[in-house]
Amino acid sequence: MQKTYKILAYLKNKYVIAVLVFLVLIIFYDRNDIFVQLERAKQVNTLHQSKAFYQQEIEKTNKELNALESSQSAVQRYAREHFFMKKDNEEIFIVDSVTAEAAH
Repeated sequence: MQKTYKILAYLKNKYVIAVLVFLVLIIFYDRNDIFVQLERAKQVNTLHQSKAFYQQEIEKTNKELNALESSQSAVQRYAREHFFMKKDNEEIFIVDSVTAEAAH
């Protein structure tokens, strides 16, 4: 019971009330409140993941580019796989793979 009187005495202090009101305003009603900050932290995390993914893709593309610049056979393979090019004496058959889910 003695502790509750001490707590009430502190809560009656105008400075403590002012600080508590200020904290409530800043935490919940400010333009950059705690919820906005948490959402921004999620966005930053997502952007870091995207950055890492795109850096890996850039590295993969650079390796592929170096391979294409160094070898004529790599250029031919790339043209056949991606642009369906062929030599004069060849025939190309394009087969679409159908999954079991799409067949139903």
